[in-house]
This record gives sequence, structure tokens and C-alpha cells, in this order.
Amino acid sequence: MATGTQIRTYFDGKWHNDDVAIMRAADHGSWLGTTVFDGARFVNGLAPDLDLHCARVNHSAEALMITPTVKTDDMIELIKEGLAAYPKDAAIYIRPMYWAIHGDPTAIVPSPDETGFAVCLESIPFAPETASTTLGRTRFRRPVMEDNVVNAKAGCLYPNNARMLAEVRKRGFGNALVADAMGNVAETATANVFMVRDGAVFTPIANGTFLAGITRARHLSNMRADGIEVHETVLSFADFEAADEIFLSGNMSKVTPVSAFEDQQYQIGPITRRVREMYWDWAATS
Repeated sequence: MATGTQIRTYFDGKWHNDDVAIMRAADHGSWLGTTVFDGARFVNGLAPDLDLHCARVNHSAEALMITPTVKTDDMIELIKEGLAAYPKDAAIYIRPMYWAIHGDPTAIVPSPDETGFAVCLESIPFAPETASTTLGRTRFRRPVMEDNVVNAKAGCLYPNNARMLAEVRKRGFGNALVADAMGNVAETATANVFMVRDGAVFTPIANGTFLAGITRARHLSNMRADGIEVHETVLSFADFEAADEIFLSGNMSKVTPVSAFEDQQYQIGPITRRVREMYWDWAATS
């Protein structure tokens, strides 16, 4: 089942006005999970940081030992071609992806000889500014490089995220605040996380256990340019319990306010609103 509607798929050298089949049963990616993707957004005629998302999917492929086959600039152009079929006020999720097709003689290691590539465009509404979420704690943690390919946006990482979400949703929360292997806060199950205390902003330092997102980096740059005090540091769950504001950073919604972490309640505060405002001001002029 697709997440969005009005799907267009680039596959086998052309655009299709449908959610077309792109994998075979014996493809390496189909049965061994060698898939990578990235996500960008098209909102109100803008596609912020599309170049960085296209570059990152190529880096992710290399991290998973898949050979990327489309140059960043070429990927940007074909995505723009696909987006031209939608109205400018459409909210589109942009997902370029690679997967391995063959394996080496052991079947386990992907072969560099042939790589699958596709782009999926889906109409997914953008969350309203009043939308927020709640966070609960999960016993599941983010892996380290020695355990998994945390330096890639890889499909094989997401079952772990899914069980985080399933666990906290059973208790009525919208997302999970997740620890790294050392027990410090890393991110949530679906997005990077920020907290505000006494007017200063804090976010977990990128320590290799989670993907420090493109949108996260954009928020950091915007806040520092605006004179907001920002710290990338080690943070505990107690730090988040003592926060004045919490917000999430991710490609799907850019900024998502948090209204509760377990029993602690939060307001949608001025820093959260300012970060969202700065992001769209930057996007409109970039």
C-alpha cells in the first residue's frame, strides 16, 4: 500500500503515471535488503536542498556497497521533469532509490555489475503548523557502525525504527525518543530532535549512531545566523524532561513541535515557531 496518491515513477529510463513494479523476486535488494533511498520535498513550488538529497542517496549506495549509476545533476534534472506534471501548489514527497540486483558467488555481497534505480513521486499533504506529536521512551536503541550501516539511509535500518514506533504507540504516543548504545538521546524513530532551555537550543551531537539530517543541518545554520545560541552535545532523557520546548527536524514536515514527552507537557514555543519561519524564509530565497 502506498503512503501517498498521484504517484509517478521513474524507472527503466522513463516516467510512468503509476506505482509501477520495479523489483524481481531474485533481485538482491528484494530478498537480502540491499536498498537505499532518500527523501526530499516539493512544497509550493520549492524543493529545498534537492541537490543534497540526491547527492546523499549516492553516498548511501556506496556505504551499502551498491554502485550508484546516476550523477547528482542528472538526478536533479529528471526529478524536475517528473515534478512538472504536478501543480505548483502540490505537496510532493520525492524518493530516489537504488537497490542491488546481483550478488557475488556467495550471493551475500552485492555485485557492482548492475544496479537498480528508480524515483517515486507521491502526493502527501504537508502537516499544518498547528500539528504536533508526543514522545515516549522505547527499550530499542540505535545501532552503531559495527552493527549496521548507520552511515546510509538504508531500508534495512527501518524495521528497528518500526518496532520503536509500534512499542510507544501501544502506550498512546506518536513517536519514540531513542537512545544510542551508551544510553544518551540520539534522535526519534523518524526524525532528528532539538530541545530548548532558557532560550538556548540543544541537539544530540552527531556521534555516528544516527543520520545527522540535511534539514537538521539547515536549521543549525539558520539559527546560528539568527544569533540563537546552539549546542550540539551529549544529552540525557533528563535533559529533555527539563526542556522548555522540544521540536523534531525531518524532511517530511521540516519542523514538528512536541507537546509531551511521557508525562511532561510542553507548549509550542517561540524558538520552535522561529525555526520554522526561518526555514521557509531561507527556502524562498535559496
